[in-house]
Amino acid sequence: MREENIKTVEAYLNALKKKDLRLAPFADELEFFDPIAGTSRGAENFRAFLAGFLPAINDIRVHSHICEDDFVVTHWEVDAVFGIIPILEKFRVRDGKIIEAFGFFDPRPILGS
Repeated sequence: MREENIKTVEAYLNALKKKDLRLAPFADELEFFDPIAGTSRGAENFRAFLAGFLPAINDIRVHSHICEDDFVVTHWEVDAVFGIIPILEKFRVRDGKIIEAFGFFDPRPILGS
């Protein structure tokens, strides 16, 4: 299960890298949080939020994954037009789909602060 859950998370990150969110394995009932979006629900809402950032993404690099049961915590970074943003994100995966995504990062470079 560990390897499958990590592959699910990596599929999401690759979708960001390829700028094709149709490739992201989100469950319809996905719950998500990040410092800009706040807390929300629904795969389509998350895709809509992320779509606004796709043009700014130059690259995605994964540093590490920690996996236990349904949870994967990933340390990754996005190389974007506003610089490199390190991100720590906690995912919950069920049946090959991401059902929770909670991202933690400093939003100041994105917000121009």
